[in-house]
Amino acid sequence: MKTVLVTGAAGFIGFHVSQALLHQGHTVIGVDNLNDYYDVSLKQARLEQLINHNGFTFHRLDLADRYRTATLFAQQPIHQVIHLAAQPGVRYSLENPHAYVNSNLVAFMNILEGCRHSRIEHLVYASSSSVYGANKELPFSTEHNVDYPVSLYAATKKSNELMAHTYSHLYDIPTTGLRFFTVYGPWGRPDMAMFKFTKAILEGRPIQVYNHGQMQRDFTYIDDIVEGVLKVLDQVPQAETSASPARAPYQIYNIGNNRSVSLLHFIEVLEAALGIKAQKQLLPMQPGDVPATYADITDIAQLGFQPKTSIEVGIPRFVAWYKRYYSATWPHLLAQNKITAA
Repeated sequence: MKTVLVTGAAGFIGFHVSQALLHQGHTVIGVDNLNDYYDVSLKQARLEQLINHNGFTFHRLDLADRYRTATLFAQQPIHQVIHLAAQPGVRYSLENPHAYVNSNLVAFMNILEGCRHSRIEHLVYASSSSVYGANKELPFSTEHNVDYPVSLYAATKKSNELMAHTYSHLYDIPTTGLRFFTVYGPWGRPDMAMFKFTKAILEGRPIQVYNHGQMQRDFTYIDDIVEGVLKVLDQVPQAETSASPARAPYQIYNIGNNRSVSLLHFIEVLEAALGIKAQKQLLPMQPGDVPATYADITDIAQLGFQPKTSIEVGIPRFVAWYKRYYSATWPHLLAQNKITAA
């Protein structure tokens, strides 16, 4: 068993990954700054599920703080790092670009330096399907050119990949980047479509449907994502088999559901799970967004990764969690039998 540093441990993916590692018997050091980008109480509720495990310790830390991040690495016996902390969201990057520089560039630099000086066995970090930008060739392959991002968020994630390759090359640090494709499920982020649509439909408000519904996404259920992260963690890149021209111990994988679903069908499945018809406000495409995503998972499938969860299974699971979590705070919906504690 190993000691794994999980950054963003109070976040959506970080919480689930930490749980899985603990269940496997690993020691987990969780880090999160608990910022207020979305409801902090949700992050705290996730942490409450983790702190009862004997193998879990938590540090509230802004990874952009170089000194405190270096101190964490120096004082803790860390074997592997799963770096999931980041400022997410394409649309928010239009409003607050500096948050992305601090959280996604400065903090990642500090993580790389910590891994370098502590001789970490393997750094696995979150990239994003957003790096494919306006690429029109589907499915998205790691062989495709990703030099033309269409949002600052995507640009910071592409920068992470470049920075990781440099450290793999210069300091022989094994690094693996994961390009996540639209992750959803219980304990999800309130800024994501699944969460926003569910909340609006239950409150009787219209949902905002961009590009007039002509969108497609590779929706990936959280349990499948966690399975992929753990499989990758055990596969340390080797310099001699690397696709990098520099023969650095460096790897990039797409991690998605390997199917593209129309947004309108996604909404239909959500309506069925809620038992309520949505009011739709059709809007034009948002700046920085893309009309379709679809993951080619050929590379990661060679590690045994195979997503199992369709939206017809995953969406009802999210709705069941949402009803349990929010039932005490929705008395008017309880009275209308629109929410029942499952």
